[in-house]
Amino acid sequence: MGKRVALILAGCGVFDGSEIHEASAVLVHLSRAGAEVKIFAPNIEQMHVVDHLKGNPSDEKRNVLIESARLARGNIQDLAELKANEFDAVIFPGGFGVAKNLCSWAVEGKDCTVNELVKSTLKAFHSAKKPIGLCCISPVLAAKVFPGCEVTVGHNKNVDGRFPDAETASAIEELGCKHICKDVNEAHVDASNRIVTTCAFMCKAPLHEIFDGIGAMVNEVLKLA
Repeated sequence: MGKRVALILAGCGVFDGSEIHEASAVLVHLSRAGAEVKIFAPNIEQMHVVDHLKGNPSDEKRNVLIESARLARGNIQDLAELKANEFDAVIFPGGFGVAKNLCSWAVEGKDCTVNELVKSTLKAFHSAKKPIGLCCISPVLAAKVFPGCEVTVGHNKNVDGRFPDAETASAIEELGCKHICKDVNEAHVDASNRIVTTCAFMCKAPLHEIFDGIGAMVNEVLKLA
């Protein structure tokens, strides 16, 4: 029997929800490894809705669970229904929805708050010593919930213009966590906290390299599960 993995989404679309390529990459790698996946999202209103063609916020209102259902092909559950004892691991893809809907990092940075249901989900897996996978911006969730943990969001300097959000690494360290510099095709394993992270689209890299890095993260999560 394959490992049972919960995938947590934050909407649909990079600017106000889950990053679609990242979510899809996680699902492909989990499928290839024979994992049994169930998808969840919180039943809450999005912080705002962004017109992905123009890049500007619109006046629409959308629900995170309903939007996430697009990525899940309708097969999704309210995060409130997730029971950590029914799974071996949990994974959070990135996208601005993580920083806008699952927490308030996009507005408040390191002083942000994490959605209570998201926080309780993370703590439930952590206390059960079950691995937590995070990519792109989602490692900030671990940095807020688990002081002293180790994560990567890529590099702490904008090396060759490839890491335009390098200041996120400094903010993570200001929270008392340790940032580990890794390239896009690598993952970092915090063995003591069973947290696995990779930078994904925090790096300006070809899609296949991002896909490979997410694969490294998924493989390490499954090893720990």
